Amino acid sequence: HFFFPPMIAHAPSPTTAVHYLATKCVDAVKGHQSGRWFMPWGPNQCDKIQDFDEAMSKKIEANDIVFAVHIPLPNKEMSPWFQFMLVILQFDIAFKMYNQIEDGAVATIDVGVAYRDDMLGEWTEMAHSIERRKLSCNFTTTKTYENEGRYYECDLLPFMELGNVAHKYYLLNIRLPVSERNKINVGIGEIKDIRLVGIHQNGGFTKVWFAMKTFLTPSILIILVWYWRRITLMTRPPVLLEKVIFALGLCMTFINIPVEWFSVGFNWTWMLLFGDIRQGIFYAMLLSFWIIFCGEHLMDQMERNRFSIYWKQVGPIVFGSFCLFIFDMCERGVQLKNPFYSIWASDVGTELAMAFIIVAGICACLYFLFLCFMVFQVFRNISGKRSSLPAMSKARRLHYEGLIFRFKFLMLVTLTCAAMTVIFFIISQVNEGHWHWGDYTVQVNSAFFTGIYGMWNLYVFAIMFLYAPSHKRYGDEQSRGDGEDIQLTTTITHVDGPTEIYKMTGKAAQE
Repeated sequence: HFFFPPMIAHAPSPTTAVHYLATKCVDAVKGHQSGRWFMPWGPNQCDKIQDFDEAMSKKIEANDIVFAVHIPLPNKEMSPWFQFMLVILQFDIAFKMYNQIEDGAVATIDVGVAYRDDMLGEWTEMAHSIERRKLSCNFTTTKTYENEGRYYECDLLPFMELGNVAHKYYLLNIRLPVSERNKINVGIGEIKDIRLVGIHQNGGFTKVWFAMKTFLTPSILIILVWYWRRITLMTRPPVLLEKVIFALGLCMTFINIPVEWFSVGFNWTWMLLFGDIRQGIFYAMLLSFWIIFCGEHLMDQMERNRFSIYWKQVGPIVFGSFCLFIFDMCERGVQLKNPFYSIWASDVGTELAMAFIIVAGICACLYFLFLCFMVFQVFRNISGKRSSLPAMSKARRLHYEGLIFRFKFLMLVTLTCAAMTVIFFIISQVNEGHWHWGDYTVQVNSAFFTGIYGMWNLYVFAIMFLYAPSHKRYGDEQSRGDGEDIQLTTTITHVDGPTEIYKMTGKAAQE
């Protein structure tokens, strides 16, 4: 009925999809007493029926049928290492001439989820809700009596999302209450079965991810402390670029701290939301840093070293990040109380979410093009400065040529890092709602996730290492007597050794 890409052997997907078919249980007790849970198998399994024809023959009403799904499958256990659980629902609806799906049909679902940690224990209710999901089904052949019994092709429906998997066993009980008078579940066709897909993070991937974070946290923290110490040793106050690099290091440390270890031992349902907020802060800081980083290297800008001149570029980044936060709170924030809530469940919500993903992707591409334009301007300025190099002494010229080469290389690395980040952001957004794109989905393997994360850490490490103020002096002897001296600096302050990448201070080269 639907397609999930196969796992790649050498680099598995970070998530696993498990398929479940709901068992039809009969609730014979009149009044449907609350707190009663129906198990599809095991020692206390429910009274079952095979199909609705059997229910008709036994005079069992639709309101007395409970669709039961036990997660996981028999002889398996869920684990906190799975981190989260996303459940997607699909109806198997048969075509009948006298009972067709009406336009705009909405299924009303009375659903509860319970948990326990041993096979013989009592079920404890976790959440209960009455949800509405709009059906989007197509019948691909002609609607004739000959084709009765064939199935509609129905879109997948978002059903449930849990922010952690703290328990071993979960049980879903689903009812489809029918009321002709209130027009509840009327005109939704002849439902034959309910299928669910449970998606959770792979335990093996989680362990690799945690280990990576645990290893990287002290690495970035040590270079961050070292970097700030180098700045405080300077006689001058830190300049804007140095402050922004330090802020980037702080954000990288914040996203690195492996607080996820606690989610294995504690029932913290807000970990998904917290992870999104951390990543959002890092995105905002990284994108802002690249704008300021390139801006500070444009030598023809007279006003530098002031944060206020970047508000036109940084402002939209902060606003976009705030919109992402609001969008996330609208879904994951509500799911803390009701795991069955989905912004995709309503027409307006679906259109808003779809528009949001598309606009976010377009903005990310526009940002990258703007960054390319800024880097091009920086390169053009560098080419203009090279004309002053032949007038220098050989040793000094070679020193600055080396600086120019390393700086150009760093700018190209920055562009590559930005391109990969934009691609990762767009793919992440597409995957967030991948079951809404029909059969189309993007396969993301664990190598891509860990690769991007490692790239960010390496990049931040390199930037802090290369841009830490040095106390060495280059060519002091020449500069005392040479009025045509050139100093290359990022910081438009006095000579700072390796921090110097581009400022002309010679008489002929003054701007």
